[in-house]
Amino acid sequence: MNFEPTEDQLAFAETARAFAQAELAPFAAQWDEKGIFPKEAIAKAGELGFCGLYSPESIGGLNLPRLDATFVFEELAAVDPSTTAFITIHNMATWMLGTWGSQAVKDQWGQALTSGAKLASYCLTEPGAGSDAASLKTKAELHGNDYLISGSKAFISGAGSTDVLVVMARTGNQGASGVSAFAVPADAQGISYGKKEHKMGWNSQPTRTINFDHVRVPAHNLLGQEGEGFKIAMKGLDGGRINIATCSVGAAQGALGHAQRYMQERQQFGKPLASFQALQFKLADMATELVAARQMVRLAASKLDRQDANATTYCAMAKRLATDVGFQVCNEALQLHGGYGYIKEYPLERLLRDARVHQILEGTNEIMRVIISRRMLDGDAPEAIR
Repeated sequence: MNFEPTEDQLAFAETARAFAQAELAPFAAQWDEKGIFPKEAIAKAGELGFCGLYSPESIGGLNLPRLDATFVFEELAAVDPSTTAFITIHNMATWMLGTWGSQAVKDQWGQALTSGAKLASYCLTEPGAGSDAASLKTKAELHGNDYLISGSKAFISGAGSTDVLVVMARTGNQGASGVSAFAVPADAQGISYGKKEHKMGWNSQPTRTINFDHVRVPAHNLLGQEGEGFKIAMKGLDGGRINIATCSVGAAQGALGHAQRYMQERQQFGKPLASFQALQFKLADMATELVAARQMVRLAASKLDRQDANATTYCAMAKRLATDVGFQVCNEALQLHGGYGYIKEYPLERLLRDARVHQILEGTNEIMRVIISRRMLDGDAPEAIR
């Protein structure tokens, strides 16, 4: 068991760190305040391969292991968790299209998505189907050589500003086995978008509902086979949970770095804050918990790369731990800044707001506990979860 990063992983991290400082750091606060979706910056990330990190090489992706991708996402999220989170969602949708899409779909969208020239949204959640995703009601009915899709999706990142939608819709009976996946042009006739949601964080990416009114898509836009959509969605969510956990680690690392510098610069009672043992201990706890979360994420990513039988459980563990720890570290870092942490001149309040939603999306942390405990109580479960 080797915990040391490889030369390639360190090189990816260094490249991502330099990109984040040059292309995200100067603008992240403005994007957050004005609700700007930074498509140009995301396209520049695509030029470095960051929009197709683990997508197949056949569509222009880098085909990296999930573990290697965490090194990139963490460095980006240390500066701008909101924009980074969208990049991870785009990566997931692009990977789905490149893995299960027909050749026609790959030819139409693959290179454009991995390059960042075009962007993708992932459409699973519905107004009445959040944690219980298998109960989704959006329907896709086959008419000749086309499917007609009707229904609605909620809380869709990038909606109204992206180019292709990966949509989960029901083609069969109730339950998970009746769900299929489709690649749908975002400007197809019959698609309408709701108002831009006003959110606590993640303000550099738009979030809207999407309504589908008999949207016609060619049958070859089906991803995989009919009835495989829920399986595809769950495979996507395993990686999505790793991604969002990594964004939490990155946000926490960014916040911790700001706290370290602030404690050495800020003077109170004639001494720097760093000289007070109570604050030293707080910093030590933050660093310890952050390192533990990071290693849990990397362990889960390696399980996913090896297609371990318990990968889904480890992804749930990593998501639960890292998103809770990430928010806690951001909160403690803000506290160490005192009143300055609460004003927008410092990035702490933005990091805190952006990190909060990570405990909710890609499956709430309560659902993560359900996944973990069910696996532990499964009579056929191997004893590898230890």
